Amino acid sequence: MALSEFELKKCEKVVGEFVEKRRPPLHVRKQLDLGFRIKGQSVEIFEIRPLWNDPEKKIEEAVAKTTYVKNSKEWNVYWQRADLKWHRYDPNPSVKSLEEFLDLVAKDEYACFFG
Repeated sequence: MALSEFELKKCEKVVGEFVEKRRPPLHVRKQLDLGFRIKGQSVEIFEIRPLWNDPEKKIEEAVAKTTYVKNSKEWNVYWQRADLKWHRYDPNPSVKSLEEFLDLVAKDEYACFFG
């Protein structure tokens, strides 16, 4: 089940503000940028870079993901390991709010999100 229209707008606003604060300066954005998407009940943050052997093509590299679980009213937190699969973020596998998730990502205490 997807997020309600109200929840979706709130997610877009909160995550949009987070991403905008962390984006690199304008002159760097062709080489590295930050974006996000909301799909179903999940929010994914990713870096955008040119493909190493074809700079005209852009690739996305996952940074962090959270999924809202309505029955527990919590956000599950994930990070992507070298196997390119999402894994629960064991230091803090779930949080109560989207803002708490973004705080975890910003602090990145274990270098799981931004390395």
